[in-house]
Amino acid sequence: MALRELSSLEKYLGLKKPNKYSTQGERKVPVLQNNNGPPLVGLVTIACHLVKEAKRSELLGDSAESRAVVQQWLEYRVTRLNNCTKEDAKTILKELNLYLEDKAYLAENQFTLADILMYYGIQPLIVDLAVQEKEQYVNLTRWFDHMQHYPGVRRHLPPVVVLRNRIYTSRHH
Repeated sequence: MALRELSSLEKYLGLKKPNKYSTQGERKVPVLQNNNGPPLVGLVTIACHLVKEAKRSELLGDSAESRAVVQQWLEYRVTRLNNCTKEDAKTILKELNLYLEDKAYLAENQFTLADILMYYGIQPLIVDLAVQEKEQYVNLTRWFDHMQHYPGVRRHLPPVVVLRNRIYTSRHH
């Protein structure tokens, strides 16, 4: 999965020459063979490298604070979301839904690498949700739908149907 994400990220960034990736270990950690030095290991390390290579550093945050928030979400993606259990998934969905209550993007009001990689990582969880379950995570679903329609982001993933207008709210039925 991570290799497809990195390939999609390369295309989004407009990198012309695709990189060669391999994986290591049972968790299939991505590895980028780097001509200029030692191989780069790990989704976040490689993704940050690609962003810098494409000269799109704004995707890493445009202030010290936003760079820290981006790194925090990238770390969250790798440590919490990758290989999570069904129970962990429910907690993650709740945490993200709460966090996105008053935000359009994960890092302040700026589209970043955190949004791209979190979208790729959360997609399998959203696909598995029934319509009623999606409604429980209205903030997360709104953000997810925005990400899947953000120009150039979705790439290798099929679109997910998300209901936009709720007929009733839980307080009025």
